[in-house]
Amino acid sequence: MLVVLGIAIFFFGLLFSIAWHELGHLATAKMFGVKVTQYMVGFGRTLFSRRGRETEYGVKAVPFGGYIRMIGMFPPKRDEDYGRTASSAPWRAMVEDARQAVAEEVRPEDSHRQFYQRSPWKRIIVMAAGPFMNLILAVGIFASVLMGYGVAEPTTTVGAVSECVVPANAPDTRECPPGAPKSPAAQAGLRPGDEIVAFEGQPVRSWESLRRDIRDSSGTVSMVVERGGERITLTPNLMQSTQPKLGNSDGYVKVGFLGIAPTSVLVQQSVGDVVDRIGELIGMTAQKVVELPSEVPDLIGAIAGQEREQDSPVGIVGASRLGGQVLSYDEASVSARLIMMVQLLAGVNLSLFLINMLPLLPLDGGHIAGALWESIRRKFARLVRRPDPGPFDTAKLMPLAYGVSLVFIAYSLLVLVADIVNPVTLS
Repeated sequence: MLVVLGIAIFFFGLLFSIAWHELGHLATAKMFGVKVTQYMVGFGRTLFSRRGRETEYGVKAVPFGGYIRMIGMFPPKRDEDYGRTASSAPWRAMVEDARQAVAEEVRPEDSHRQFYQRSPWKRIIVMAAGPFMNLILAVGIFASVLMGYGVAEPTTTVGAVSECVVPANAPDTRECPPGAPKSPAAQAGLRPGDEIVAFEGQPVRSWESLRRDIRDSSGTVSMVVERGGERITLTPNLMQSTQPKLGNSDGYVKVGFLGIAPTSVLVQQSVGDVVDRIGELIGMTAQKVVELPSEVPDLIGAIAGQEREQDSPVGIVGASRLGGQVLSYDEASVSARLIMMVQLLAGVNLSLFLINMLPLLPLDGGHIAGALWESIRRKFARLVRRPDPGPFDTAKLMPLAYGVSLVFIAYSLLVLVADIVNPVTLS
């Protein structure tokens, strides 16, 4: 039941994110006097709509996006107010069909309210407002969680002690298999709740410094722990364990192994910490967006039955399913589960911001790139005292836009099938 509830909550959270994105376009377009005829969440058949003074607001059947319809998205051909010129060339016919479809929406009384007539900087604001609404939502969620709820940070207090040492490929069980050696921590008498105050005669300042000291040590070491108000010296005999090298280095290295896990406490972050963490998240998300094309073979393999990686791309179905799993995660408190859900939603909004800012039509970034190019052309013409070249004709890029759309649709369908037949699951 919790899984279904989580899926529903997260699904409506995604729909809100889409509506929030389109609201940015709508508000700025109206602010600059552009006529908006439709504001829709979803595609396909209209399920519900209500007409305002000049805009139809509604929800459509396929909840994989949304749009607003502004009149005059493409400029007319030179010396034409609107209309089309017949052509036998397929690409030219495609361009003129797109231009005609836009021109038919323009009534004579609204001829001064067309999108292309606005100055480039206004058009940039209108097209960037949608993605930036997603960015604002993502930053707002992350900042609220980091500053209000906090981040779990490890302490120097022992949270758990491994009773024994088992091979990495051993079955996942809470019980020690017969004949498994006791861990160094268990042999030395370490207990949950012990606060480690010194290691090899040096004060312990943080869990990270203690972890590094343990990794770099071998044999018998001296530890001082505080237990029940008393300080006790223990001498565990560290084992050697093969682990991956820290950082970005490849290969493995022998390190010291004790067999303890720390307790964690929630630490509220400062404004500076929030800026740093959000910057890291944006960088990581941007890297994943760049890597999306390279994920195609893994997605095809997942559909064919191969194991799917946890960082595999997910669509609205897969993300909603993850939201349901988070809400039903028994090993975390209700508040922690809700925080995980909103952070997942924030991550989706961050991805929407970055993807929509790609300089490709029909994405918002493609229209922004067109407006920037128009501004550069006009300034250069003024500089060299040439005639104004006029608005940049984005309609000429419609064949490219259709190609990009087909690629995105194919990729989305691939992700959708993978989400259905082999979904990403929480470990």
